[in-house]
Amino acid sequence: MARPIVGITTYLEAARWGTWVREAAVSPHAYARAVEKAGGAPVLLPPLSPVSAGDHARRLDAVILAGGVDVDPALYGEAPAAEADDGDALAAPQPHRDRFEVALAQAAVESDVPLLGISRGMHVLNVAQGGTLITSLPAAVGHDRHETARHVVTISVTSRLGKAVGDRAEVTGAHGRAVRRLGTGLLAVAWADDQIVEGVELQGHRFAVGVQWHPERGADNRLIEALVDAARP
Repeated sequence: MARPIVGITTYLEAARWGTWVREAAVSPHAYARAVEKAGGAPVLLPPLSPVSAGDHARRLDAVILAGGVDVDPALYGEAPAAEADDGDALAAPQPHRDRFEVALAQAAVESDVPLLGISRGMHVLNVAQGGTLITSLPAAVGHDRHETARHVVTISVTSRLGKAVGDRAEVTGAHGRAVRRLGTGLLAVAWADDQIVEGVELQGHRFAVGVQWHPERGADNRLIEALVDAARP
């Protein structure tokens, strides 16, 4: 049986090779490695015109919205935050990537293509469905525990996420933003100990899940496997 083709969105960064420095579409190798390990065929999706998003969605068996720079708050009607997730000066938004990925998420939802949003990718999915984000999580919750990479989340056992990984998981993923208002059709299915949403999924869709953490980084590949399984004919 052919491996399902899984498109992975990419970071838009300056890259150096030899004496060249150019803007490049790059991706941490962990994403492709996790997809291949799960039985999928990974392909990288550069942030091109949003007009092409529908064509991508129709030709792919699944999509991963990868992590990266925070989504531009202007897309969901908020003012920019004063700090980035790492506590440094706010990283500049990447409007070109934002527009492409929001369009890709909407196209995947419309076409019922299996979709997994990882960290930033969960935020993209929420914004694509009309939701909003908390732009400064430490200010909103009064602590900085979400900036610690390892933490435990509680998961709804009846959700697709819970069926894939269980009712509790120790996960990797520091973040300074989170879901404020859920987008249309999205349900919260995982939470931190302070009830900040750590996982969402879309009602009525074959597989549309978003998580605040990075499943591709750990040894537990069950969530990526669930995405690839959903993508099989």
